Formats: sequence, C-alpha cells, structure tokens
Amino acid sequence: MEAETVHRKGFLGRSAMVNKPNETMRIIVTVFVGIIFGFFIGKSFPALPLLKLNITSTLIHDFSVAGNKSTGGSTQSIDASSSSNNNRSNSTENQNVNDSSKIWVPSNPKGAERLPPGIVASESDFYLRRLWGEPSEDLISKPKYLVTFTVGYDQRNNIDAAVKKFSENFTIVLFHYDGRASEWDEFEWSYRAIHVSAKKQTKWWYAKRFLHPDIVAPYDFIFIWDEDLGVEHFDAEEFIKLVRKHGLEISQPGLEPSRGLTWQMTKRRDHHEVHKQTEEKPGWCSDPRLPPCSAFIEIMAPVFSREAWRCVWHMIQNDLVHGWGLDFALQKCVEPAHEKIGVVDAQWIVHQSVPSLGNQGQADHGKAPWQGVRERCRREWKMFQTRMADAEKSYYKAMGIDPPKFTFHH
Repeated sequence: MEAETVHRKGFLGRSAMVNKPNETMRIIVTVFVGIIFGFFIGKSFPALPLLKLNITSTLIHDFSVAGNKSTGGSTQSIDASSSSNNNRSNSTENQNVNDSSKIWVPSNPKGAERLPPGIVASESDFYLRRLWGEPSEDLISKPKYLVTFTVGYDQRNNIDAAVKKFSENFTIVLFHYDGRASEWDEFEWSYRAIHVSAKKQTKWWYAKRFLHPDIVAPYDFIFIWDEDLGVEHFDAEEFIKLVRKHGLEISQPGLEPSRGLTWQMTKRRDHHEVHKQTEEKPGWCSDPRLPPCSAFIEIMAPVFSREAWRCVWHMIQNDLVHGWGLDFALQKCVEPAHEKIGVVDAQWIVHQSVPSLGNQGQADHGKAPWQGVRERCRREWKMFQTRMADAEKSYYKAMGIDPPKFTFHH
C-alpha cells in the first residue's frame, strides 16, 4: 500500500512537471497573439475616423443616459452634451486658428467667422433692384432717410397727402394691417414703396420684425409714423434740418394743441423752432430733466437717428405690440437725454385720433372691439414698466451698486 502510494505520488509529480511547461507555453503564445492582434487593431484606427467618432458619441450618449437614470433628472445629460459641444466648438476654433489654410476671422459677425471679411455683407437696405442689367447701374440715387406708415386702405387719402410731404430722399414703407396691399396701386408713388402685409398687427410688431438696425443702417433718420396725422404744416426736409441744427437724436413734430393732445411736452409752441422741456401737472416729474417734463416724446410720430434706433430696437419687446411705455424709456438710449430728445415746433402736425386700428380688435363680453384694444394697451404699459424695473434691479444688484431713483405717474 505504501509502495502504491509512493508510486501514485511519483506519477502525479511527473504529470505536474509535464503540464507546467505546456501551460507556460500556452500563456506565452496567448500573450504574443494578443500583442499582434492589438498591433493590427491600433494600425487600423487612423484609417477609420468614422469608427472613432461613433465610439466617442456612443460613450457620451451612454454617459448621458446613465446620468439621467442615476439622478432622476436631465442635468447631467445637458451638462455632458453642452460640455461636448463647447469642447468641439473650442477645438474647431483652435484648429482653424492654428491651420492657416482655413479661414477663421473672430472679428466677423457671429456665425460668419469662416468667411473672408471681404465677402461679408452684414447690412442691407430697402432699395429696390432690377431683374436685369448691371447691378451697379440699378440705383439712380440712394435715399438717405426712411419713413414708415402702418396703414389701412380706408386711410389711403390721408396717407397719400402725408407721403407727398416726403421727398425722393425718403424710402417709403407701408405696413398693411388690413391685408389690402395691392389696392394702393392707384397712387403713382406706391410703385416705388415697399409694402409689407400682416393682418391685425401694430407698427411696433412690424418695426421689431422688419426694421432691424442692420436693415435700416443706410438711413440717417427713421420715421415710424401712425396713419392718422395731418401734415398740412409739415415738410420733412425742413424738419430734418432743424433736427440736425439742434442735435436731436430722438424727436417728433409738435402737435396742434386743439386736437389729440395728451402731454404738455408734445404741444406745439408758437415762435419756437424746438423745445426740450416743459411743465406738467404737479407731482408728475420727479426731476425736470426726466419724462414727461423732458427727454420725452410720444410714440405716434417718432423720428430716430440711426444710432438711437439701434438702441430702441433692442428695447422693443416681441410680445408687447402696442409700444405703450416706450416713450418713457426712450431716454435710456441717448445721453444726455434732456439735450438730445425734443419736439420740433416749427414743423408741426395734427393728431386726428382716428381709431382705425382699434376697430381691428374683437368684441368680447359685451365690450366694443376698441375697448379690448385699449385695455391691452394699458396692460402692456404696466408689463413693460415691470420688465424694465426688474432688468435694471438685476443689473445693479449684479454690479453691487444701488439703483437710481426715478418715478413717474400716469
């Protein structure tokens, strides 16, 4: 028995000694094959950029999904995606900067960095072009000023009289709130006017969408006028001469005192060219240099310099289409406002107070259409005031300074 045991031990010992070299050889062969396989895989990656991209995208996607599942929200997914986009954007910019064969001009308008500066057309205009001939020969002259009227066809005769007060130095734009744009062809000047039609919209809705500062950049002054203005005592060229003479960036013609007058500031003064300050009801002006006693005009017939309009356009809210409250805020766009905002008395108009746009409203709960429009106007005024106040508070808070005090009544 002992001999048998010894025999078996000897057998097992010899077997282990035989198996060990085989196992060692198997490991060596496996490692060698792995190295060769890895080498070929590594060599294949540079030739497969799409594969690399897909793998990276898949990893980012998996990370986002995992983040959502673990946190129960979308924050990690957004952060990962945003980080990826930012890194990709920065990588692209760095690559373009370092690669002299690719165009990358950071000073170009946003989105146009890949274009050579010489081809960038960042501004436009309302000049009408021909369908034939040399482009350089299209324009006999380039108007220096722009006048817009927001109109309904029923006021065509009034607009015809108003347009004739503006020389060929003006581009004419009509915004049609009643959809009847083609019917204005009875007037000769209509063929050289720009017609934009959208039913039941206001002039500030149009202005925000069609008078972007880069579109009206060729014009020194932009008139944005209502349709119910009597212009018998008005001449546009003479008006602009006085505006330039007195350094006005935002202005309007004086209003005939006997009709359609709301504020003392806009009332025409006899024997004056321009005025920039007035007196209102007691307690209405916290500062004589602030609205409505100064730095103030109304929104029925405003005139803006190119520079002032660039600021005002950005202040117009997309959803507050009546523009109520803008007149009190215009003073934020020029400095010093009490010197650069004024009323031109020598060229004056009559506000006829025709409720044509008001009648485009909708009767509701027994109220006439114009009543609903007027209620919205007042509501928008309060909303605009709140937005402006909140925006200023946020700014001053971020800057760590106390906001200035300014109140007005209405």
